[in-house]
Amino acid sequence: MLHQLKIARFVACILMLTTLFAALPFCTTNAQRRTGTRGITRNTGALAAPAHLLVVRNRAPLPALPLYPLPLTSVKPRGWLRRQLQIQAEGVTGKIDEFWKDLNANSAWLGGTGEDWERGPYYMDGLVPLAYLLDDPKLIAKANKWVGWTLANGRADGYLGPAKNDAWWSRMIMLKVLAQHYEATGDKRVIPLMSRYAEYHLAKAKSKPLTEWAKYRWGDEVLGMIWLYNRTGDTKLLELARVMHEQGFDWRGFFDDFKFREKTTKEMLGLNKQLSNNTEVALSVHGVNNGMALKTETLWSQISNDTGDREASLKMLDTLERYHGLPNGMFSGDEHLAGTNPSQGVETCAVVEAMFSLEQLISITGDTALADRLEKMAFNALPGAFTGDMSAHQYDQQPNQIRSDRAPRQWSTNGDESNVFGFEPWFGCCTANLHQGFPKFAAHLWMATGDDGLAAVAYAPNQVNTFVKNNIPVSITEDTEYPFRPTINLTVNPARAVAFPLALRIPAWAEGATINVNGEPQSGVKAGTFHRVARTWRRGDRVKLTLPLRTRTSTWMNDSIAVERGPLIFSLRIGEDMRRTTAKMNNPAPPQAADYEIKPTTPWNYGLMLPAGDTEGAVEVVNKPIGNYPFTAAGAPVELRVKARRVPGWEVEMNSAGAPPQSPVESREPVETVTLIPYGAAKLRITAFPRIK
Repeated sequence: MLHQLKIARFVACILMLTTLFAALPFCTTNAQRRTGTRGITRNTGALAAPAHLLVVRNRAPLPALPLYPLPLTSVKPRGWLRRQLQIQAEGVTGKIDEFWKDLNANSAWLGGTGEDWERGPYYMDGLVPLAYLLDDPKLIAKANKWVGWTLANGRADGYLGPAKNDAWWSRMIMLKVLAQHYEATGDKRVIPLMSRYAEYHLAKAKSKPLTEWAKYRWGDEVLGMIWLYNRTGDTKLLELARVMHEQGFDWRGFFDDFKFREKTTKEMLGLNKQLSNNTEVALSVHGVNNGMALKTETLWSQISNDTGDREASLKMLDTLERYHGLPNGMFSGDEHLAGTNPSQGVETCAVVEAMFSLEQLISITGDTALADRLEKMAFNALPGAFTGDMSAHQYDQQPNQIRSDRAPRQWSTNGDESNVFGFEPWFGCCTANLHQGFPKFAAHLWMATGDDGLAAVAYAPNQVNTFVKNNIPVSITEDTEYPFRPTINLTVNPARAVAFPLALRIPAWAEGATINVNGEPQSGVKAGTFHRVARTWRRGDRVKLTLPLRTRTSTWMNDSIAVERGPLIFSLRIGEDMRRTTAKMNNPAPPQAADYEIKPTTPWNYGLMLPAGDTEGAVEVVNKPIGNYPFTAAGAPVELRVKARRVPGWEVEMNSAGAPPQSPVESREPVETVTLIPYGAAKLRITAFPRIK
């Protein structure tokens, strides 16, 4: 009997270890088997780990960073976040190439004669991470088809992509795509191809300098060169990065002497009636260009070693917030910078690019305030741009959005289609580029610390599988319903006992946050910092983080107020009459696509009876189950009940809500209880309210 018991225990241990190791990223994936590669391996002390799955840190002369992004597939979404990625896979990302002319089989990025500029690379930039984070065989096959054409058709001189359009900008996107593909698969063709392309660009740079979009988006190529240099050590890559800086737009100087402190106009930008963006002024205040540029100067600072460059991105973010900030965490840009009126819009492209910029900036600076801002964008502005099933999106979303239709608006330069929820409203750049938002956010929830630990940068349900200290495998499971609930539970499972620091971000709004490790409370937990727990971790160790979700208000245009709870912004629930309509720009529209107009069925012009600052005692919180579609009015997991009065003088202006009247406002209308729901769930909404006197 004792002998049988020992055998049973031995078998149980083997099964436990097998389960652990199978979950860890050094095991060969199906994608690696398909590509026939595992990459260079390094000894982990247990099993051999493919090099493409290990954290790659800056090599000299680049400076050490406080945080390093983990390779794609290290973080896998769970819970509501995985469901959100599945919604995206079942909706726009999983199907768009089957019916959209710009991404169908005739795309020049698949060897055809169709669209040959940015839309193929944009699509791949979101398709690749979505496919591998979900381990979705159908999406992986699509991703491999798209990326595979570029890998198989690089010219001997280093040129890559379609021959008939040699714009530098689209190749900058493709560098990001190739890097992600390599991290997911270890495909041995990637690094030689990227290296040959860098040599090609360096050789052609003098005779064919950066122009138009590439001139303003040069930071994306610097990002690719740093990624490649850290894997090859080829100093010519840093030389090319210096050329990009010399030829690129001077974002640091532009914001050192920032002149665009109010809503821009076509006349101010020198734009003609056909809305050509190709003036120097227009490109410099283009909303998406600014979203991409947020990362540029700080990325460059790794090469320049100039603290002014390093701080330039933070200054840029502060300046955009001051003169063009909106309550949803974004700055206005419809299509160009548009001031602080919450009825101005912001492009979906700008949202996903600003998020990606913040993900890079967090790594370089270790600044928790940037992670707070990233969560605000990811949980509000990002889902606010989509229908709940992600089958349709807006070109321009408004924080104060009382209708969604083709009626003329007060945009800085955009057209009447911009506000519709549709397949390709106004212009197809967002249709191609929207795919990266949720997948890249999921991939950057965790980062490696500079001292060989792990940092929780943002919070959502997930499991991270990576390596620490001498490449020891470790898995951490994060169980949470955050941002809708306050509790985050971590289960730490290293392959063997190992000492490393675990850094947990405490948001600036989370005063009174608590951390318990195996039931023992931790001292010194401070809002606005990374709280480090340095110890020897063993399998099954548990960490409980509680972030108090107190309601509070923030102040916006004309001293209007927005209601916040944790990272969520709350908006007035307005009755929505959503009806399918026929697209103008895609006439006839693809039968698989849908465009919608939404008209309000309930009043919108309310002022709130709330004090400034902490409003905990004045707001009733109602929690509901998290369903399959949390970012819909019907499926909102949390509601707030607030006292309010109508403000009759607050009226419609040019088919949008007028600017909020100066607060505090007088109102003798009856007191009502109104319902606020998360911004991302409200497709019609008021977010910046006048405060009742």
